[in-house]
Amino acid sequence: MDQALITHAHADHARSGNERYLAAVAGEKVLRKRLGKVNLQTLPYGERLRVGDVEVSFHPAGHVLGSAQIRLEYRGEVWVVSGDYKLDDDATCAPFEPVTCHTFVSESTFGLPIYRWSRPQQVFDEINRWWQGNAREGRASILYGYSFGKAQRILSGVDASIGPIFCHGAIEVLNEAYRDTGVTLPQTSTLGSLASLADRSDPKPFGQALILAPPSAAGSPWIRRFGDASDAFASGWMQLRGARRRRAVDRGFVLSDHADWPSLQRAIGATGAERVLLTHGYVAVMVRWLREQGLEAQALETEFGGDDDEAMAPVAEPS
Repeated sequence: MDQALITHAHADHARSGNERYLAAVAGEKVLRKRLGKVNLQTLPYGERLRVGDVEVSFHPAGHVLGSAQIRLEYRGEVWVVSGDYKLDDDATCAPFEPVTCHTFVSESTFGLPIYRWSRPQQVFDEINRWWQGNAREGRASILYGYSFGKAQRILSGVDASIGPIFCHGAIEVLNEAYRDTGVTLPQTSTLGSLASLADRSDPKPFGQALILAPPSAAGSPWIRRFGDASDAFASGWMQLRGARRRRAVDRGFVLSDHADWPSLQRAIGATGAERVLLTHGYVAVMVRWLREQGLEAQALETEFGGDDDEAMAPVAEPS
């Protein structure tokens, strides 16, 4: 493709092989980490640029660092492509900004009424209590979460005074991009630090530690080195009965970087759009609900939903 407009740096929304890329300034460091040396042009949020006959601007989506809704205006007709988004507080990225439009292209990852998130701080408090309880018993706390976005949001919200924090290399490389962009994260260590700890005489060198790892690391030799540990998974899917059991973890924390059911409704309503196109998730449910509200709504087939663990539908439908 000659020109790619990027909503955010998850791999299902930002792929290599394009001649040129256009994205929000805040996402530059992460995009370069993930795509390598590419011809990338960036725009500050809200600044407009003409691309051919179309006026383009990027607006905060609140999903992850650098995530953006893309506003496209052609001869007075305005479309907004949201990518992925959330309305909840997140110290690691700019908050969602409603953009008035005629057509809104929305995700519907958690487009069912059962998905209603608790306040983020409440979830962080739950994580802290779990970590503290494990630390008192000298047991490591392994928390699985997606390496881009989820891991950094967890880092920004937990109480780093409880103990040391170690990150899988796939997470730490993105931590660096966040810090380089000006996002404050607590001190973290990686594999080299873990190896040095393991050489000490302490029989439980990781007993006070929080270890952040991507889901793909579960059951790997990297995980087994921590010995006696309690593990947990942070995802919106943890609200489903059976999701924690399928992940085979001790705890599940309901923390999502996507909008829940009420937030999807608020976000769509705030745009004033007359037409809504749904890209991935529980599309049929959202289409039906929006039509009942008098809006024109339909499914839009895309290739979204293949990189962010949360964007993938659960193995079984909720019961």
